[in-house]
Amino acid sequence: MTPVVVVGAGPVGLSAALALRARGLPVVLLEADPRDRERPGSRALFVHRETLALLDGMLPGLADEITSYGRTWQTRRTLYRGREVYSRTHPPKPGPPPFTSLRQVDTERFLRAACERAGVEFEWEARVLDVRATATGVRLTCGDGREWSCAYAVAADGARSAVRGVLGIAMEGERGEGFHVVVDVADAPGAGLPLERVFHYEHPGVGGRSVMRVPFTGGFQVDLQCRDGDPEEEFGTEEAVRRWLPGVVGEGYGERILWVSTYRFLRKVAASFTDRHRRVLLVGEAAHLFPPFGARGMNSGIADAVAAAEAIAGGTAGTVEAFADVRRSAALFNSAAAGAALDHLRPRRRIVRAGQRAAAALAPVLPWCGSWLEHAPYGPRHGAPVNAGGKY
Repeated sequence: MTPVVVVGAGPVGLSAALALRARGLPVVLLEADPRDRERPGSRALFVHRETLALLDGMLPGLADEITSYGRTWQTRRTLYRGREVYSRTHPPKPGPPPFTSLRQVDTERFLRAACERAGVEFEWEARVLDVRATATGVRLTCGDGREWSCAYAVAADGARSAVRGVLGIAMEGERGEGFHVVVDVADAPGAGLPLERVFHYEHPGVGGRSVMRVPFTGGFQVDLQCRDGDPEEEFGTEEAVRRWLPGVVGEGYGERILWVSTYRFLRKVAASFTDRHRRVLLVGEAAHLFPPFGARGMNSGIADAVAAAEAIAGGTAGTVEAFADVRRSAALFNSAAAGAALDHLRPRRRIVRAGQRAAAALAPVLPWCGSWLEHAPYGPRHGAPVNAGGKY
């Protein structure tokens, strides 16, 4: 019997496997896709300082590898209808940066190499279709008939988790109205935009829609907030992006688009983070779904992974139950924080929009008004005890 099987080779599953190896446990990692799979798009962009510390605890030096490749910027700016209401440049400090920004595919590349060095056994094209948990262990069956028996399983198989579905664990929460368009754009040689994060409320270049630009290694991501009645084909296709992108970042980037996708705000948390036998542990998007604003998804998922490894190393139903309680509390915190951010980004009440207008008008004389406009789109900051995932 294999001590632990991890299902899913995304950043959270890779982190779980690496954390288990750091505790001396043999691990088999099952991934439904082939070894040479392609993962388009930046997806999760930010690895926060707390997460880097967790990764370094699994394999010393891993955080330096990631931060040496990623980008960290010192300047954040916020504009309201084209007028700057907040700008701050933080001087570099010694020690680990507050975050590093790189595409998820690159984060996965570093984590996969670390897992291979640590001795994680990979099984590719292993799509799990059935899970049977008992008081003594777990049996997983793949679509091609392969089976694995293990003492514990970690489900890191994403938002459509087959493991969670077979176990009958419900996702509880809501789906927001409207949609966002997210676009990856490659840097233009010799004409790069400033290395800064910029958020625009009601950007005049895109018809008063809010938009954010975030750098990452090799390019930048643009996130456009569409209105409830906007047709996706007018904003969310590559052809549509070529039409509106110059109004946000200027000319010259239409042919440098790398990826276009749309998303809706989802705030959902699994009813339980473990099965009734305390043998299967849910982590990452198998356990919770958050909108990208606030960078809570991958960061809190990696914290889930480390906590799951600690619980499994403890080897009792009590340690697994404690994991499930603590990490579900963290997920509920993140869900509430994401809800607060959504109320600000897509205000349904006139008083919220009026407050934003007033804060923008007062920002030149009351700096705290600009600071509020800067921070509110990302929701409340997390508390250290739950390591709930930070903000931009």
